[in-house]
Amino acid sequence: MMLTAIIVFLVLAFLLFIASRPGEFRIERSLSMRATPLQIFSLLNDFHEWEAWSPWEKADPAVQRTYSGMAQGKGAIYAWKGNRDLGEGRMEILETRPCDYLRLQINFIKPFAAQNTIEFRLEEKGDTTVLSHAMFGPCNFMSKLMGVFFSMDNMVGTKFEEGLQSIKEIAEKASAAQ
Repeated sequence: MMLTAIIVFLVLAFLLFIASRPGEFRIERSLSMRATPLQIFSLLNDFHEWEAWSPWEKADPAVQRTYSGMAQGKGAIYAWKGNRDLGEGRMEILETRPCDYLRLQINFIKPFAAQNTIEFRLEEKGDTTVLSHAMFGPCNFMSKLMGVFFSMDNMVGTKFEEGLQSIKEIAEKASAAQ
C-alpha cells in the first residue's frame, strides 16, 4: 500500500512538473553573411528557392511538393508530404517586408499536429547582413513532456544553423560573382 502511494505521488509530481513548464517556445539562430539583404531575401521569399538551401529538403529526396497561392511573397503556399523523417505539413507567407522581414505560418500535420510561426529578420551591418531565423509557438502538454527528454532547441536549432550556412554559401557566391 505504501509503495503504491509513493508511486502515485511521484507520478503526480512528475505530471505537475510537466504542466508547470513554459507554455510557449522560441528557437532562434543568426549568421552574418557577406551579401546584400536583397540577395538573401530572394532565397527566402520564394518557396521554390528553398530546395537549394533548406536542410529539411535533404531529409527525403522523394518528397512531394505542392506550390499554390502567389508565386512568391505574401500568400505564397508550400505544402509537403514526405517520409517519416520529414512528415507532412504546410507553410504560408503571411507578411513580407522586402530585404528586412518575412513571417510564415507553419502547420505540421504528421508525425504530430502543431501550428507555429517562423520569422526571418535581415539586418544590414556595413558590408554584411545578419540573417536571423526563428520559430515560436505554443507548447501543449505533449510538447512539454517531449521537452523533458529531448532538446527541441538543439534538434531544430541545428537544422536552422545548417540552413543559414547553406544560405550564406549561396548568397556569398552570388555576391562574389557580381
